[in-house]
Amino acid sequence: MSDSVKRVVLAFSGGLDTSVILKWLQQEYQCEVVTFTADLGQGEELGPARRVAETLGVKPEHIFIDDLREEFVKDFVFPMMRANALYEGLYLLGTSIARPLISKRQIEIAKLTGADAVAHGATGKGNDQIRFELGYYGLSPDVKVIAPWREWDLTSRTRLIEFAEKHQIPIPKDKRGEAPFSTDANMLHTSSEGKVLEDPWEEVPDYVYSRTKNPEDAPDIPEYITIDFERGDGVAINGEGMSPATLLEKLNEYGCEHGIGRLDLVENRYIGMKSRGMYETPGGTIYHAAHRGIEQLTLDRGAAHMKDELAPRYAELVYNGFWFSPEREMLQAAIDHSQVRVNGTVRLKLYKGSVSVVGRKSPDSLYSEKVVTFEDDAGAYDQKDAEGFIKLNALRLKLLGKRNERNG
Repeated sequence: MSDSVKRVVLAFSGGLDTSVILKWLQQEYQCEVVTFTADLGQGEELGPARRVAETLGVKPEHIFIDDLREEFVKDFVFPMMRANALYEGLYLLGTSIARPLISKRQIEIAKLTGADAVAHGATGKGNDQIRFELGYYGLSPDVKVIAPWREWDLTSRTRLIEFAEKHQIPIPKDKRGEAPFSTDANMLHTSSEGKVLEDPWEEVPDYVYSRTKNPEDAPDIPEYITIDFERGDGVAINGEGMSPATLLEKLNEYGCEHGIGRLDLVENRYIGMKSRGMYETPGGTIYHAAHRGIEQLTLDRGAAHMKDELAPRYAELVYNGFWFSPEREMLQAAIDHSQVRVNGTVRLKLYKGSVSVVGRKSPDSLYSEKVVTFEDDAGAYDQKDAEGFIKLNALRLKLLGKRNERNG
């Protein structure tokens, strides 16, 4: 193995799994390891990742801890939100959308440091291995990919801890016992799965939730906010202009306070099995509702309905790891074109786990009160026109009906 890899860039959290992977790479591949830790707004201190890397012999110049929060929201979350993408009609793709950015930055660091390989800590049962590796190959076709969970024999938490103890790898106290569930977090969401969540009949325990109040304990008085949109992207809350990441973080605060964004889902993994997960997407749930609200005013029926047809396909591509594919880019171009006139303001009501659109206005609105009114429209619409419209649409149905009558 030592001849095949000289330097590898590892996606590194500083936790038990990736710390063991770091040491394992040094031993098995006899190579130099570069660590990359992405700050995607997961709410954790990232200093320990640097200290663990240094303890395990990584050179200071080969420890990368990058703040990617603005890029994450601006170039990945917002484009996905323009599509109204929901995987299997419910999941806002919080984990899925983070993987292409991590892959992209890993490849950039590999080129910067002269590394000839990249590595990740995803297991062989999940979707993340696919997402990471499709991203790597899409951006650097000849890069070598190392997936330790598909190679080593450390197949249990006990064996990981034994390896860590043997090699004096720091082990957080909460990793000593059997973890009740695993989590993944970023600015958009927190996901939890495994252990206490594996029986889909059992309700998610309250202690699993970390980002939202229990809706039953949320304020008894609803709160109203507004979100301003320009070309399909949120730009302000309550009239105050904000950067993409700042806007999403503020919506997270609202969602947390009102218990918004919880999802208990049994989903179909791309790898071929079903899994049960709990997702908390407080700000994203509010944002998704607001974006659909402004589109109600500004998108033509044909464009809106076509977008709704494209959205499940777009969501599936993101979920399955095809962010850098030509088909996703083609869909993105069409979706972005539809957003040119998606401008205006949406008013939302936040109350005990729910978000409701209660008002919307736009300088580019296609809504005409003069045409739609039940009062006198002063000739804006001739109701007699509907008769011919109905007859033309009914023609084929009448012909079918006559044939059916003849045939009994």
